Amino acid sequence: MAAIKKPVDDAGSPPAPRFEGAERHLIQPWPYAGAIGNEARTPIETGDGIYITDADGRRLIDGPAGMWCVNLGHRREELARVMADQAMELSYNTPWYTMSDPSAELARRLAAHAPGDLEHVFFTTGGSSAVETALRFMQFINNVRGRPDKKLILSRGGAYHGSTYLSASLNGRPRDRDWMDGADDLVVKLSCPDPFRRPAGMTIEAFTDFLVDEFRATVERVGAERIGAFVAEPVQASGGVIVPPPGYLPRIRNLCRDNDILYVSDEVVTAFGRLGEVFASGDVFGIEPDMITFAKGVTSGYFPLGGVMISARLTEELRRSNHPQAMFGHGYTFSSHPIGCAVALKNLDLLEGGVLEHARTVAPYFQEQLKTLEDLALVGEVRGAGLMACVECVADRESKNPLALDNAVGKRIDAHCHELGLLVRPLINMCVMSPPLIITRDQIDDMVAILREGISRTMDDLRREGLWQG
Repeated sequence: MAAIKKPVDDAGSPPAPRFEGAERHLIQPWPYAGAIGNEARTPIETGDGIYITDADGRRLIDGPAGMWCVNLGHRREELARVMADQAMELSYNTPWYTMSDPSAELARRLAAHAPGDLEHVFFTTGGSSAVETALRFMQFINNVRGRPDKKLILSRGGAYHGSTYLSASLNGRPRDRDWMDGADDLVVKLSCPDPFRRPAGMTIEAFTDFLVDEFRATVERVGAERIGAFVAEPVQASGGVIVPPPGYLPRIRNLCRDNDILYVSDEVVTAFGRLGEVFASGDVFGIEPDMITFAKGVTSGYFPLGGVMISARLTEELRRSNHPQAMFGHGYTFSSHPIGCAVALKNLDLLEGGVLEHARTVAPYFQEQLKTLEDLALVGEVRGAGLMACVECVADRESKNPLALDNAVGKRIDAHCHELGLLVRPLINMCVMSPPLIITRDQIDDMVAILREGISRTMDDLRREGLWQG
């Protein structure tokens, strides 16, 4: 009887063990030096609706919706079919000197949803490239205006705006810049608008006044003639779902207008239903920015796509300028990608066809149920808006101090929740939740119950290890 041969790869060698390629060859985002190029993270094999399944066959609620992006859920046949159909129709065209029907139609439909006069869109490949594009556009228009010194950018503590060089320079989260360089000479940082960590004894109204006064004082100190843009997420997502105090954003918008500072609303996370609307800037927060950046939910994560909505006032100013030969020398090979734009069009159909309304209906229940976790001693605050929320853990609720001896508490909670059937996004001492918009009330109940048990088990661990006495 002939011996059974082992399967071989194309090079004639036995195939490597499953996922060995990750540990030997794959570099994942945001690695530590001690593990770079030599780590394997949790393998995810399939997705269906709000659920994903890991390599061990464990079915998990996708608590972070991938990375804030799988808004319509996994395995949407409509989106997959559009991708395939468009690839067979036109898989790519160069945006330098041609265009496609999907990109033109998507631009028209997005303009109809955008607030104010944001009638134009420049498509990018994702959120970082969208923010980079907005900043380069600011630099370009000020060069055309004859204001070469008006290039500084105002950003905030707790902000996250991307991983490309200029966009990452705006980031204000702890540890983001510990080992990374940035364009520090171009960025001026303001305080984080976090009501939970406002100075002791200060009212919300006084905190808002403080933030506005700080902005005004910064403009006076630095000089409005040197500041080109203010970039802000309506809700600081990766910074811990920081919802600014009421009235803060409109007041800052007015100060930007008064000082000829372009207001860039970074809606990479908050757009496309996360707060119940296609764009949250106008419909939720009552502001009309000069630019809006977006990505993630525009295709529900099915295809890399992002973009910048740009005010007609700015484009008209450029067309009327004395420098018609001035070129905005910026673009990407995959700008206006026909497959991405086709998927985004179908995604928009589904959002408009009932998903946005569902998200608005279920969001209050989502926030109410998560808020019940505040009866756990480890939980300092549960905050959020729409279908995004953060559970922040603290050593002591009165002092609001983080866990000094165990800043990885979020990872501990995530590990317990994983065993119980929920994927959590851990951020040091915080757990971020942003499930697919199609989540139901019963599924919210399941998610909160698992999260409660995961936090309770973590509390038991910390007490047993002597790291926390709560």
